Amino acid sequence: MIDNHPIMPPAEGTKPLDLMIAVMALLAGLALGASLIADRVATNWQSGLSGKLTVQILPPAQGTADDGLKLETEAALKVLRATPGIARARALSMREQASLVSPWLGQDDIAAELPLPQLIDADVVPGKSVDTAELKRRLKAVVPDALLDDHAGWMERLRDVTGGVIWSAYGILLLIAVATAAAVSFATKARLDAHRDMVELLHLMGAQSAFIARIFEWQYARAAALAAAAGTLAAALFFIAIGGMDSVGIEAVPFLPPLGLSPVDFMFFPAIPLSAGLIGLVTARLSVWSAVSKIY
Repeated sequence: MIDNHPIMPPAEGTKPLDLMIAVMALLAGLALGASLIADRVATNWQSGLSGKLTVQILPPAQGTADDGLKLETEAALKVLRATPGIARARALSMREQASLVSPWLGQDDIAAELPLPQLIDADVVPGKSVDTAELKRRLKAVVPDALLDDHAGWMERLRDVTGGVIWSAYGILLLIAVATAAAVSFATKARLDAHRDMVELLHLMGAQSAFIARIFEWQYARAAALAAAAGTLAAALFFIAIGGMDSVGIEAVPFLPPLGLSPVDFMFFPAIPLSAGLIGLVTARLSVWSAVSKIY
């Protein structure tokens, strides 16, 4: 709500502006939260995949599958453990592999009936590098069905996707800032036009443009900040509710990242009402100066 200055008549019809700024702040809070979640997910996934290699051994097409797969797994483990730069190599159990696909196949026995490849997890010594091309050649020599993945392609695609999400959120924040400035500019000019006689009287009495601008700018700055604070609070409550769904028995989608925010993330949210107040202040000042210069 626009505060009234003792000189100016009461402002009327400001609730739509307050509502629009609150909605803009809500959208800004959602965009900010989405960018923080995307950045956190990218950081967690990259740290989890960094310094790791994965070997897949497909089930042999002939012979006894279990025996053949076991022999090939042992051969691949020998190659990996003899490779300089690899600290540890371990074959995942079938239960561990089943848990990896359970988010898509469920917790029943479907995964046990599928011909899953044998996975081997290898850790690279911190600060060391592994010649993956040579390692692939050595693995293929003893295990033709082995596939080596250093996760480089996956991490590159992950960086591209999360970077797109983050920059899209920044673009949304910029559009919201422009829309907020346009709304405040329109409201300021409309109020100036409605009280043109009062502005002309102030000018005749010797009031400068800066004095007339101060009458409006702090009113709109405070109103924009308060309305944006309400919208930002609604966005924060949304993320708090999403993050607390598991506490009320609602399970999150297994293959989606956690959508809640940490307490540190919420420290960025006060920037939204502060920015809205600054936008209201600057926009109102420029709008008054522009309108007064046209009058005189």
